[in-house]
Amino acid sequence: MTEPFYKDGLHFSCQRCSHCCRHEPGYVYLSQDELNNLCKRYNLSSQEFIKQYCRWVPYYDGSEVLCLQEKDNYDCILWDGMCTAYEARPAQCSTYPFWPFIVESDISWSAEAGECPGINKGELHSKEEIELCIKKYSASNPIRKDRKE
Repeated sequence: MTEPFYKDGLHFSCQRCSHCCRHEPGYVYLSQDELNNLCKRYNLSSQEFIKQYCRWVPYYDGSEVLCLQEKDNYDCILWDGMCTAYEARPAQCSTYPFWPFIVESDISWSAEAGECPGINKGELHSKEEIELCIKKYSASNPIRKDRKE
């Protein structure tokens, strides 16, 4: 088996630019555990949190899944000068930029570096740390609309 290109680790330190949270459309999918954590963080029931902060969006398999809303300017609904849910943020947020399709090759990593000023700077993250992020990201299955709310 071939070693991944990040076998010696990758440098990344968040520059707090908020580019990944703001200014561009996107989806932050929520798993049941993530929804529960956010409900605790905001002291809201699931129904209240979904009504105030979420939307249902089409997913790759044709279903609809739960996702955080965006503001009109494409900022994340939880952004208010900073992430208001930082300690309870979803895996998609906490594992960035160590997502499977970003770390699949040097080419995809370098392409993402054009979007994120923290890539290739600062702290060295080991292969093991990166693979834990990949596992956490991949294990986060979004809530499907067919469930009872």
